[in-house]
Amino acid sequence: MQSRLMALVLALLVPLLGSPAAAQTTMPHIRVAALAIDVGALSYFAQQQGFFKKHGLDVEIITGTNGAAIAAAVVGGAIDIGDSNTTSIATGHERGVPFVLIAPSGAYSSKGPTGALVVAKTSPIKTAKDMAGKTIGVSGLRNISEVAPRAWLDKNGVSSDSVKFVEIPFSAMSAALAAGRVDAVMAEEPVLTSIVQGDVGRVLANVYDTIAPTWVEGGYFCTIDYAKAHPEIIKQFTDAMAEAAVWANANHAATAVMLADYAKTPVNPNVQRMYYPERLRASELQPLIDASAKYGLLKASFPAKDIIAPGVPQ
Repeated sequence: MQSRLMALVLALLVPLLGSPAAAQTTMPHIRVAALAIDVGALSYFAQQQGFFKKHGLDVEIITGTNGAAIAAAVVGGAIDIGDSNTTSIATGHERGVPFVLIAPSGAYSSKGPTGALVVAKTSPIKTAKDMAGKTIGVSGLRNISEVAPRAWLDKNGVSSDSVKFVEIPFSAMSAALAAGRVDAVMAEEPVLTSIVQGDVGRVLANVYDTIAPTWVEGGYFCTIDYAKAHPEIIKQFTDAMAEAAVWANANHAATAVMLADYAKTPVNPNVQRMYYPERLRASELQPLIDASAKYGLLKASFPAKDIIAPGVPQ
């Protein structure tokens, strides 16, 4: 009788207290920072579609201003995983900052440019030679936004040292161009389409083509210590992002709606969209590392595999 009474009490208490097994399945909470542009939006899509939760993660998305700022936040421990361009990660690596990439963000393809050098619609600038002595607004100094136009200018016989680069957030590029505070901006989607379709600017050149026909602009990274301390989280994150990449590449209309909300700017679902690789590949990171070294952002080039976290699928 007493044993039956005890069993009844336990049966009533378990739903209220929760079982030990249930308590152990609490999803780890991680903070992820990304940029409010197409190339940095994959983590947002993964969050919205429930891929992080599916793979056992409670993710908090934080919007950053540029790759360098996100890199600083990762170093300072304000966030766990960040999205940045390859140049920022490579620069940190060269300086002894223990960054490692764990998943790709977006890839650039000359077949469908998602970033370009833009001038005002009424600007007299028509060619690379017209850019001598001018000012270009970029999302971050000494990173990918600076490498590409420098490579394009030099290829077209214009010293890239004759051009001044100033830092402007993507959200402020249209206004800066319209007000004449800069002569050109390095815009990424969806800001690129917003500027062009808003009659503020026109594309001067697809300068990213100068780096390579196809290359990965950057990716999601953390410190090597974090990767070693949390191998299961890294696996869960990379698997969720790979699944999100497959979904995003096949659902441009849906991602356009999400990106518009994320970036706080209209996104035409019919414009060229970013391609998201499922996994990191050193061969797709190498072109930007080489270009960054050529233009002095790095002291020397190095193998891209050196900034990929150990054990990450490639």
